[in-house]
Amino acid sequence: MSSEERKTILVADDELNLRRVLGGMLKREGHDVLSASDGEEALALVRKGGVHTVITDLRMPKLDGMQLLQVVVQDYPDIPVIILTAHGSIDSAVAAVKLGAFDYVEKPFEHDQLKRVVDTALRTYELRAREVRLPGAPKGRGRYGIVGHSPAMQGVFNVIEKVAHTPSTVLITGESGTGKELIAKALHEQSQRKDGPLIKVNCAAIPDTLIESELFGYEKGAFTGAVSSKPGRFELADKGTLFLDEIGEIPSEMQVKLLRALQEGELERVGGIKTTKVDVRLVAATNRDLVQEIQKGRFREDLYYRLNVVPIQVPPLRERDGDIPDLVHHILEKFKTRLGKEVSEVTPDAMACLAAYSWPGNVRELENLLERTILFASGPVIRLVDLPEHLRGGLAGVSAVEPAAGAAASEDASLKEIVRAETERVERNLILAALEETGYNVTHAAKRLKISRKSLQNKMKELGLREEVPRKGE
Repeated sequence: MSSEERKTILVADDELNLRRVLGGMLKREGHDVLSASDGEEALALVRKGGVHTVITDLRMPKLDGMQLLQVVVQDYPDIPVIILTAHGSIDSAVAAVKLGAFDYVEKPFEHDQLKRVVDTALRTYELRAREVRLPGAPKGRGRYGIVGHSPAMQGVFNVIEKVAHTPSTVLITGESGTGKELIAKALHEQSQRKDGPLIKVNCAAIPDTLIESELFGYEKGAFTGAVSSKPGRFELADKGTLFLDEIGEIPSEMQVKLLRALQEGELERVGGIKTTKVDVRLVAATNRDLVQEIQKGRFREDLYYRLNVVPIQVPPLRERDGDIPDLVHHILEKFKTRLGKEVSEVTPDAMACLAAYSWPGNVRELENLLERTILFASGPVIRLVDLPEHLRGGLAGVSAVEPAAGAAASEDASLKEIVRAETERVERNLILAALEETGYNVTHAAKRLKISRKSLQNKMKELGLREEVPRKGE
């Protein structure tokens, strides 16, 4: 395993011998290992950064495993937490999974069993790191803990409001980095099941050979390493919500079993003969075009219709007109604590540059770029020169740094007013340039700007450009 592939695993347990045994096993697998003898020491190591997965005992001095779990889930949601539990504490381990733990391993454990859980946790970490995690939208900047006041996001909020309290299955679609998991969380928290568990599964992180046992559980002896019976994610989500992310990655043979579980509300564990009834509200998500997957024979049409009862299309950032400034300020607030740097302002020309970019990686790309910018910023304000060249290059031919008229020129204007004026000015210039280059063809101009035709028409109306441009081709 190369140094770039190596991952760091934190082992927290008050038993020295167990820490040594676990550490030796993990190092032989090519991982770096940190050790902690209590919860407080473990939390301090997590806060230093660089930890990719936590393995913790439930019972520890100072800060026990459950308390450590709650802090990590709240403050470091990308990091999977694996619970170590004795046979008599299985109920506590199951409760921990319902609170957000990735999985649990019963002591004494076998090498293959631990390796399987750790490998899946690390794959989940990689996938979580690509998703959007912006909890706690500031008042007036969105709903359901999601930042956004654009018409596109208001449409999403309206669907959440109408269907959250129903038992209907929801299929969330959208590009990577748009925040589909945030929508799933909002659906759960606004539902009558909010006091029940929200169990999340990233189907892309689980090997095809293990996905059945992950979803439906297994009985003792069902396969090598099954040293005891274990409930699957469907059982853990009983009376709550099951979120299946990357649903398009489920192999064909499993799609039939998943369809049956959804239709009948019952399942059988791997290696078992007992049928278990479950009461689960399913929310699924994908960045794939499932209709195309059906045409290619990779996804079952009957499963698609069972999932697509209520569709929610999450818009890409390039179609969320006006949301960039609020997202930027929200991300800056988030990183104040995490990075320990007081960077809380963006100059108007830098904000205009951010607003003009198309963001192919969506909110995740914006978040990653701002994190890097904050780390290298020389002061408390992000300036245009602090932004990467590929962003500043997008403003070529547009005077993005000249003082704006109106609000920007007024000494009494607030920062928000200045930013709004600068953003509108840059948007106006970019749209006019695109229209001129395409002979005022709105469809072609929208393609050049990498936004939808409808978004361009709405923006032209908002900026009063419809009356100013020649009425040529649409």
